Amino acid sequence: MTDRPPSPLLEKLVVVRNGGPQQTVVTELRRVILRGDAPPGTPVPLTEVAELFGVSHIPVREALKTLISEGLVTHRPNSGYAVARMTKQELHEMYVVRAALEGAALTIAAEKATDYERAVAMEANDRMAQAIRDSDGAAFQRESRNFHMALVRPSGMHRLLHILDMSWNMIEPVQAMMHVTPDDRAKLNGDHEEMLEAFLARDTARLSAIAQRHNDSVDVAIGTLPTDTGLLTQDS
Repeated sequence: MTDRPPSPLLEKLVVVRNGGPQQTVVTELRRVILRGDAPPGTPVPLTEVAELFGVSHIPVREALKTLISEGLVTHRPNSGYAVARMTKQELHEMYVVRAALEGAALTIAAEKATDYERAVAMEANDRMAQAIRDSDGAAFQRESRNFHMALVRPSGMHRLLHILDMSWNMIEPVQAMMHVTPDDRAKLNGDHEEMLEAFLARDTARLSAIAQRHNDSVDVAIGTLPTDTGLLTQDS
């Protein structure tokens, strides 16, 4: 039997002790997956990960169970573990979920936001604008999440925010904003600018309307993502 090539995941992992063995492994695997350093479909070799961290299979297996429950890793008996892949339809569904959760919190957040929280949103918007100027899709992906979370965090709806954070995590491995066109990124960032203006003005009706338009634009943009690169699986 031909040996499998080493997983590129191993090159990205950094061994930094963070609590017990299981917590150390799950934290680092999650970090690498969410940064997009291990694209969907990347193998997660249990034995090699255990050797890298100097632990037995048990904490690695438990860490992988946690990541499976978060939708970040899949397991097949004959294939082992891998970074989870979605179909285009599943990706669309996760964006629908994200938009619904965000919409439920936006109005309350805009009404309750403190000066500090408003400043956090402005700073995230500035970083997105810089990413557009730099044509940096990875930075735009990262700062887009920071911006959207900054707009809803003032709501104080902690359970909703936790679920929203998990829904963001599930779509992060795709790094969709890296794969849409620069024109699409610029258009989406224009929506962000308008959302920020409405948020700062506490104009909740306008904020909700712009957010809906933005979500429609995101849906169109992700609809252009290729399905023949391994990034997404074919719809069944």
